[in-house]
Amino acid sequence: MSKVHEALKPIQWLIGSWESTSCKGHFPTIKSFSYNEVLKFESLGQPLLNYEARSRHLETGAPMHLESGFLRIKPGTSQVAFMVSHNFGLSVLEEGVAKEEGLIELESTSVSRMSFAKDPSVKALKKTYKLNSDGTLEIRTDMETSNTPMTNHLIAVYKKVE
Repeated sequence: MSKVHEALKPIQWLIGSWESTSCKGHFPTIKSFSYNEVLKFESLGQPLLNYEARSRHLETGAPMHLESGFLRIKPGTSQVAFMVSHNFGLSVLEEGVAKEEGLIELESTSVSRMSFAKDPSVKALKKTYKLNSDGTLEIRTDMETSNTPMTNHLIAVYKKVE
């Protein structure tokens, strides 16, 4: 593992691999679902973390979703920016703050999608990353689409595996 950049101290608790213990999705326009997911936050010595998430169908194990990107921190501050690309044709830039040890709050500032991505289109996202007292990571994702106002979409809990 590379040395962790000094600027990453407010978010270094994320570094490592995380495996889901509970992932649930719901939204007014779809059937509720559960899934498994593995997240990886990796430091390469820069003021950012490389990020990857892979989800699989809970029952069949079939691949569902892949996203990758970078969680960057502005050195000397708690300001963060998360650039993420999704395999279904969406790219999102979220910005926010590492509020305290173990809490990051983000809101999308830019959402782009490929011209032939499916509708309804995602208009905005809000995410909270929280390190719980038992060492688990909880991620809450709220989403607004062209058809639905900002509504909770995903709640996932992970345990660190390395």
